[in-house]
Formats: sequence, C-alpha cells, structure tokens
Amino acid sequence: MKKLSPCKVNLLLNILGKRADGFHELESVMHPINLCDELALERGGEGIQLSCSDPGLPTDPSNLVHRAATAFLSAAGFKEGLRIHLEKRIPLAAGLGGGSGNAATTLLALNELFGDPLQPEQLQQIAASLGSDVPFFLQDKPALATGRGEKIQPLDFFPALKGAAFLLIHPGFGIATAWAYQQLAQFPAALNGRAGRAEKLIALLQKADLSAAASEFYNSLEAPALKKYPLLAIYQDFLRAHGAAVTLMSGSGSTSFAITRSESAGRELEEKAKAKFGPCWTAVAPLK
Repeated sequence: MKKLSPCKVNLLLNILGKRADGFHELESVMHPINLCDELALERGGEGIQLSCSDPGLPTDPSNLVHRAATAFLSAAGFKEGLRIHLEKRIPLAAGLGGGSGNAATTLLALNELFGDPLQPEQLQQIAASLGSDVPFFLQDKPALATGRGEKIQPLDFFPALKGAAFLLIHPGFGIATAWAYQQLAQFPAALNGRAGRAEKLIALLQKADLSAAASEFYNSLEAPALKKYPLLAIYQDFLRAHGAAVTLMSGSGSTSFAITRSESAGRELEEKAKAKFGPCWTAVAPLK
C-alpha cells in the first residue's frame, strides 16, 4: 500500500502561556499543504523494518513512523511484522509538520491495511500521544487547534484563500521546536498571547477578502526565531516587497510562507526569490 503524507502551515500560532504539565496552551489555525512525502507499507517480515530516502532521518524506534506503527500494532493486538519505506520530500525540522503527518498517515494506512480494527476515537488517542500536531493530519481540512495543539476542530476551506497559492521557502537549516519554546521566556508578550486571535482570523478568512485578514496572521514563535536567524526576516521582507499578500513563519520554523493570489503569481515570486537568494529549497502549492 502506498499513501501520500501531506504537510501543513500555521496561519496563526498564538501561545497563551505555559501550563502546569510543562506544555504550552495555544490556539492555532492550521492549513493542509499539498506537498507530500510518500509511505509504502507492507505486512510481513519480523518486527518493524523502516527505511527512508533521507539518510539524515533515523529509522530506529525513535522515528515517528516507527512509533506510530508500534502503537498501532499494540492497540490492535497484532504480532506480525511490517516493512515501511518513507520517501521524504518535506524538509526536516521545518515547521511544516512533516514527521507528524508521517505518523498520522501511518496510523490511517495501517488501519486500512489491517481491515479497520481501530475506531476513529482510538486513532485520535494514539495520535495525541505521539505529538501535538499528529491529530491534525487524521483529517484533510483546515482546522482550529487548541489545548497543546491536539484538540482539532475541522473547518471548511476559506473563501479568502480560494484560488490562492502558498510559496514555501526553507533556508537549509532547521529549528528545533523545543528550543523555540524554551526561548519564549525572554519574550513575555509572545509567551502570554491575547486569546481570541484565532477566532478573529477565522471569521475574516471566511469572507472573500484576503487583504482584510492579512494583518491578523501571527506566530508567537517568530519572536525568538527571527532574532536568532535574521535571514528569515530578510526572506519575509523580500516576499512582501514583491507582491505577497501575507508572509509568516510556519510553526517553530525554519520555513516561511507567502500567500499569493494565484499559482502563477506564486511561481513568479518563487523565481524572483531564487534569483535573489540563490539555491534554496522552495515549493509552490496551489489551493482549490
């Protein structure tokens, strides 16, 4: 069985403070991006045999795909082996949720491969135990994420983004999520955000005017990331100056995205960015 594993961007990531359990309370508006890794899964063999096209990604039990497969087999009560190959196209530590998407896609694919032994609620519980972003990828719509990010409320696709495209630009280095959250103590306003930003952005995006919503896109984690990595701010300034309706860092970075009003505008902006900055990873993902 082969399955595509998409990524995401955060149109908004508003951190509301640190919780007693060590996690951060947040509200986020997440949007799926049609840029995908690919998973090939097969029953058989002994244990879980995971391979990956990217030699930089461990394939041992620390890998999220491996962990998802282990959790699935345990919950479903199966003892047989699995062979899984992960073809990586999404950059690592990029703020795009590639690993979380891989884990969720593994859960969904294995449930299908084994004849649906687990109910959606069970898959949701496993996903939440694997990571805050994993539950988002059990569905394929934009969503409001709350709690530590694991509580997902799917949303209809936004009229303000109809026909638009996302241009993604990655600088060639990653940013560790744990580091980004640890640095928030130095930025009190970013650590203790104003609640309600997500609802406001969603309400504006549900209308057909992207320019009216543009000022409400926000990411608390830009505060530490852009201070340490000013190149990201340079990227964003360039994209804005050359026609992007919106620019923002996704998740904990290091990917920034620009929203353009059409796919052709996105590809034109991509070429300008490459001419300006030289070889760097970029992708254009059109929306419906």
